[in-house]
Amino acid sequence: MKMLTLKLNRSLSSAPRRHRLDKIINSLPCLSKTRRTYKTSFPVGVTYPKSSTVTSNIEPIQKVLVANRGEIAIRVFRACTELGIRTVAIYSEQDAKHTHRQKADESYLIGQGLAPVNAYLHIPEIIETAKEVGVDAIHPGYGFLSERADFAQACVDAGIRFIGPSPQVVQQMGDKVAARAIAIAAGVPVIPGTDGPVTTLDEAKDFAQKYGFPLIMKAAFGGGGRGMRFVNEMEELEDNFHRAVSEAEKAFGNGAMFIERYLQGPRHIEVQILGDRAGNVVHLYERDCSIQRRYQKVVELAPASNLPIGLRRLLADDALKIARHVGYENAGTVEFLLDSQGRHYFIEVNSRLQVEHTITEQITGVDLVQSQIRLAEGYTLPDLGLNQENIQVNGCAIQCRITTEDPAHDFRPDTGRIEVFRSGEGMGIRLDSASAFAGAIVSPHYDSLLVKVISHAADMPSAARKMHRALREFRIRGVKTNIPFLLNVISDDAFLHGTITTQFIDNNPQLFKMHPSMNRAGRLMHYLAEVLVNGPSTPLPTDQRPPYDEPVVPSLPAGSKPPPGWRQVLLERGPEEFARAIREHQGLLLTDTTMRDAHQSLLATRVRTYDLARIAPFVANRMNGLFSLENWGGATFDVALRFLHECPWERLRVLREKIPNIPFQMLLRGANGVGYTNYPDNVVKKFCELAYINGMDIFRVFDSLNYLPNMKLGIEAVGEAGGVIEAAISYTGDVSDPSRLTKYDLKYYLDLADELVAMGTHILCIKDMAGLLKPQAARILVSSLREKFPDIPIHVHTHDTSGAGVAAMLAATEAGADIVDGAIDSMSGMTSQPSIGALVTSCERTALDTGLPMNQLALYNEYWEQTRQLYAPFECTISMKSGDSSVYQHEIPGGQYTNLHFQAHSMGLGNQFSKVKLRYAEANKMFGDLIKVTPSSKVVGDMAQFMVQNNLSAEEVEERADELSFPQSVIDMMRGAIGYPPGGFPEPLRSKIIRDQPVFEGRPGEILEPLDFDKLKKELKEEHGSNVTEEDVMSAAMYPKVTSDFLRFYKDNGPVNKLDTPRFLCGPRIADEFKVTLEPGKTLHIKPLAVGDLKSETGEREVFMELNGQLRSILVKDKEALKEMHFHPKARAGVKGSIGSPMPGDVLEVKVQVGEKVVKGQPLLVISAMKMEMVVAATTDGVVKEVAVTKGMHVEGEDLLVEVE
Repeated sequence: MKMLTLKLNRSLSSAPRRHRLDKIINSLPCLSKTRRTYKTSFPVGVTYPKSSTVTSNIEPIQKVLVANRGEIAIRVFRACTELGIRTVAIYSEQDAKHTHRQKADESYLIGQGLAPVNAYLHIPEIIETAKEVGVDAIHPGYGFLSERADFAQACVDAGIRFIGPSPQVVQQMGDKVAARAIAIAAGVPVIPGTDGPVTTLDEAKDFAQKYGFPLIMKAAFGGGGRGMRFVNEMEELEDNFHRAVSEAEKAFGNGAMFIERYLQGPRHIEVQILGDRAGNVVHLYERDCSIQRRYQKVVELAPASNLPIGLRRLLADDALKIARHVGYENAGTVEFLLDSQGRHYFIEVNSRLQVEHTITEQITGVDLVQSQIRLAEGYTLPDLGLNQENIQVNGCAIQCRITTEDPAHDFRPDTGRIEVFRSGEGMGIRLDSASAFAGAIVSPHYDSLLVKVISHAADMPSAARKMHRALREFRIRGVKTNIPFLLNVISDDAFLHGTITTQFIDNNPQLFKMHPSMNRAGRLMHYLAEVLVNGPSTPLPTDQRPPYDEPVVPSLPAGSKPPPGWRQVLLERGPEEFARAIREHQGLLLTDTTMRDAHQSLLATRVRTYDLARIAPFVANRMNGLFSLENWGGATFDVALRFLHECPWERLRVLREKIPNIPFQMLLRGANGVGYTNYPDNVVKKFCELAYINGMDIFRVFDSLNYLPNMKLGIEAVGEAGGVIEAAISYTGDVSDPSRLTKYDLKYYLDLADELVAMGTHILCIKDMAGLLKPQAARILVSSLREKFPDIPIHVHTHDTSGAGVAAMLAATEAGADIVDGAIDSMSGMTSQPSIGALVTSCERTALDTGLPMNQLALYNEYWEQTRQLYAPFECTISMKSGDSSVYQHEIPGGQYTNLHFQAHSMGLGNQFSKVKLRYAEANKMFGDLIKVTPSSKVVGDMAQFMVQNNLSAEEVEERADELSFPQSVIDMMRGAIGYPPGGFPEPLRSKIIRDQPVFEGRPGEILEPLDFDKLKKELKEEHGSNVTEEDVMSAAMYPKVTSDFLRFYKDNGPVNKLDTPRFLCGPRIADEFKVTLEPGKTLHIKPLAVGDLKSETGEREVFMELNGQLRSILVKDKEALKEMHFHPKARAGVKGSIGSPMPGDVLEVKVQVGEKVVKGQPLLVISAMKMEMVVAATTDGVVKEVAVTKGMHVEGEDLLVEVE
C-alpha cells in the first residue's frame, strides 16, 4: 500500500494532484474505507464519521457547484476542499475578475447579456451548466436562489442533489404566510399578519385598515432585509409598498409581500437547527441579531446575552417543534421576536445557511457547511456525532459585517477600487471574505459586504475586546466602510451589557458620532500622484524650479528651552504695562517681518508653514530679544487657504507652540478683518477673539483710507479680545516737502494720532506701505509724535523700494521711535523691509544697541538664503533686479509693486512698466490722492491697468467717465464701500462713475445684519462633515468659496502641509525615496516608481509608488486627455442646486421634468445600487433647469442628475 501511494504521488506531481489522487483512492475499497473513517479531534461536528456508526445509505458527493458568489461561495469551497470534494463556481460577466471563481477548481460564465443579479437567478442555465460539468450536488449559499423552491425542485428533477431542505419544505418555509400557518399548527405563537402573499396595494391598504399601524412589509419569498419596509401611517404606505415590491422583484424574482403588525422595540433572536432524513433534529443554540439597520443585520452574537435559561429552552423547543412538524432536513434558522415582557413570537424560517452561521460554528465547534454536505450525502445526525447532549456552548462569539457603506450618509453604498487592504487578525479572530485585497473592484451590482469578522473568547466582554482590536487593525482605503460605526457599536455600554433591541441603532444617535479614519498617507499619495500626472496644484508663474535639497537648520543643544522674551512681559503685566515697559526699554526694538510681509513682497506670499516651523525653534532660542514677529494676517490668510492648501489658523498654532516667548504680530484691516470687503461687526469681533485664543498678541489695526469709523471697530474688537492694540497711521505724501503739504500735512497725521490715542491704542504705528517715508520726513513726523505723546510707544514700518529704508528707520529711531520693522538680510531690500543686519550693526555700541547677536543672525540668514531658493517659481528678482527710487513719484506699495511688475513681464509688457507706473500715479491723483494700502491700492492698480489696456490718459477718463465701463472695484470704492478719504472723492468724477447706484453713508458695515455663526457652521458641516471647527467657520465668514474649496481639497488630499516644499510645488521625482513626518513617531517613506500609460476607456493613468516598502497604485484622471474625451458631467461642488448621484447605480425612475418647480426635500428620482433603492431629493427650492439622466441609465458617484436653479 505504501509503495502504491508513493507511485501515485509521483505520477500526479504536475496535475491537479489532489483531485486526481482522490479519484484513484476512492476507486480502491481499502483506501476509500480509510478516508471515510478518518475522525476529527472535535467531540462534536464529526465530518468524517466512524464507519461503525453509519447505518444509512450513503451517496458520496464528488463535485459541488455553488450557485452563489462572494464570501459564501468561498466558504462552501473551503468546506468541500477539506472533504476532498471538487468545486465548481459560476460567475456573471460583471464578476469575471471576482475572487470566488478563482477559489474553485472550475468556474463557468453564466447569464451573458442578463442584468448582474439576474445572471445568478437564471435557473435553467445554472442547471444546464451543472449537468454539463458533471456536478452531483448544488449548494445555494444564501440570498439569490437559496430559498426558491422551484430551484430546489429543478435540481432534484435534474438528478442533482440540493444541499438544503427538500423542495416542499423550502416552499413551505419560503412562503411566509404558509410558514406562519405551520407555526400556529405547531403551537408556536405568532404576530398578526396577512393570510397569504400580498401582490396589490389595495390588499395592503385593507390589512392596514383592519389591524392599524405600525406595520412591516417583507418579501414573501426571500429574506436578508431586501424588500422590507416599516410603515407608520397610511400616507407612507403607497410609496413604501412600491419600493418594497421593486426591491423584492430584483432580489428574489418575485415581488409578493407578507404584511404583519410591527412589534415596537423587540429583540431578534434566531435558533440554528439541523435535521436529517431519519427525522432527527437538533438545535445549536441561539444567536442575537437585534442590531440591524434597514432590517439588515449589522452585528450578531452567540449566545444571546441576558436571556433567561427558561426562555432559552422555550425558544429552542419551539424551533424544534416547527422543524419536526415539517420534517425538516439540513440546516435552517427559526427566527423569533421577543417583546419587552419576554414573550416570543415566531416570524419566519430561513431554510438555508445564514450569513451569521459563523458565530454558531465558533461556540459549538460544529462546521455547519460540512454538516450540510454530509446530511445531503445521507448521513444522520447520530452518524455525525450530533446528538443534542453533545452540543455544548463554548464561550461567546461576535460577528461584524464590514461593508462598503458610509454610515455618515445613511449607510450610502460606496463602490470603486480598493487601494489599500490590511486586515485585523490574531488569536480569536476569524475572517470570511471574498474580494478583500488591494486592487479589488467593489461592484455596484451586488451586496456591499466586504468581510465578515468573527471574534471568539471565553465571554462576551472578552470577545468584544478582541473584535474592537481587530477592527482597529483594519486599513481599507479607496472605498468607504462602516468600520467607524462598528467600533462605536462594539464599545457602547448598552451593547456590552446585552440590553439591545432592533431599535438599538435608532435609539442611540451617539453611534453616528464617529471618528473616521484619517487616511493621511493615502490622501497624500493621491495628491502626489495628481501632481505627477497633472502638474502643480498651485499655479507656478515662471519656469523656474526649486532644488530638492532641504535647507540646513542651525543646530540647538538637545533639550534646550527658549529663554524669556517680550511675550513673558506681556503675559505677566497685560497690554497697558507692556506698553509702559516698551517706553522704559533702553535701545532699539526690532520686529522681524521675514515670516510674513517680507515674503509677501518678494515671493508672492508663498512661504509655507513647513519652512517657517523648521526655523521656529532656533528663533525662539537665539532671537528672544526681538520685540515681535510679524507672521500672520493680511494676504497670508487668503493665500494659505487658496494656494498653499493649508489652514492659516494651524500655522498660527504651530508657530505659537514652537515660539512661546516672542510676541506675534498681525495686520488687521480694521472693519475688513483680513478680507477685502466689509463684514458684519460680530464677524470682526469674533475673528479677533479667535486670533487671540490661537496665539496672536499684537494687532496692527489700519484702514486703507485712514477712515476712522472703520479703524474704531477694529480697535474695539482687539481690545475686547484682550490683545495689544497697535493703531496704524497709513502714511503717504511727504511731510518734509512744503510743496506737497496740501492734504497729508503734519497736522493731518497729528490729529489722526489724537483720535487713535483717544480710542485706546497701546502703541502708535506709522505704516509706510510704499516706502515713501524719507529720512528727513521720518525725523519730522516721529519727533512731533513723540513730543505730543511721550508715553505712547511708536512703531515704524516701511518698505525698502527706494533703497533708503535703513536710513529712514535709523532717522526715525533717533527721533524717538521705539520699534522699527526689518527683515533678515536674505529676505530684505527692494519691496521688502530694510535689512535687520544693517539696522543691528548700525546701532551697535550706541545707546540704540538692539542686543541681538550678529553671529546668530548670520545663521538665521543662511537658513533663509537657502529657503528662498525653494520658492524660485515666485521669485520677484526674475523680473525685478533692483530697487526703484521713482516710488516717490508713483507711490506704489511694496507688495503691489512686485505683483504689478511681474504681471507686466508675464504679459509681455515688461518694457512698458514705466507706463503702468505713470498711469498708477495719474489714477491716484484723479481719485484725489489716496492713501494706498490694501484694498485702496488694489483699486488704484485696477484703474491703472484699465487705463493702459484701453490706452486712456487721465484727461480722457475724466472726459468719458459717464460712458466708460469701469472696473467693479472702482465703482464700489466711489460708492463708499471701503470708506472715505479725507475730503471725500472728487466730483463730478465720482457721480459719473457710480451713476444711479446707491452709495454708503457712514461705515458700510454698520448696516449689515450680524452673521449667524451657528447657521453657517451647520451649513459647513452638511457639506464638509462633522470635523468643521470654529476657526473653519470664521474662515468661511470672510472667504466663503475659498474656505469651501480648501476643505474639499483637504478631504481629498490630506495634510499636504507635511510635504517638503519642492515636492508640494512640483511633485516627487521618480525613484527618489523621501520621508514625510505626519506627527512625532509617525513617518512615511514614499518612493514613486512609475506613471502608467493613458487608459483610453477611462482617461486615467495608474501611478505606482511604494509606501513604507509596500506597493501602492493610484488611478488619476489625466485632465489634458479628458479635454479630448467625453464623459457624463459631474455635479458642481459646493453648488446646492447641482445635484449629483450619491452612489454609483442605475436610474430606476425620474420624477421631475425641466421647468418644474420643486421644494427642498421633494423626490427627484430613484437610484438603485447593491440591491438597494435610494430616493434622491431636491437640496433647495427652485425650478428644474436640467435633467441630465434618463430611466435605466447607469451613473457613477457625483454624476450630475438634476440642476435646480
